[in-house]
Amino acid sequence: MKPIKSKAQIDYMKAKTKFEERAKVLEARVEQEQKDQAVEQELMEKLVVETGFHEAFNDLAEAENELISWSHATIKHDKTYKDNKKPIDDMYEKLDTDPQMRARIIQLALRIR
Repeated sequence: MKPIKSKAQIDYMKAKTKFEERAKVLEARVEQEQKDQAVEQELMEKLVVETGFHEAFNDLAEAENELISWSHATIKHDKTYKDNKKPIDDMYEKLDTDPQMRARIIQLALRIR
């Protein structure tokens, strides 16, 4: 039987897939443009918008925030949280200043059932 995922988990996975697809498109467009000219800031900004990369990045950031918020709310009902409240809350406090901690929390949030 397939594991049941939350809306936050599904939305994050969709946003991540969309971001990765848009990144490939952007990369291809940059390579194509480099054949004809140097890709400077103005052209890069134009390509980022045209390829949908900017929108995909914003959607991914929003989905990450929702996933993190959902996981923090969900984990508070778990016995493990009650036994380790301080260290877990410390992890969540660091997510805005520590990119590796943010990545770890996202990976853990994807495993919550």
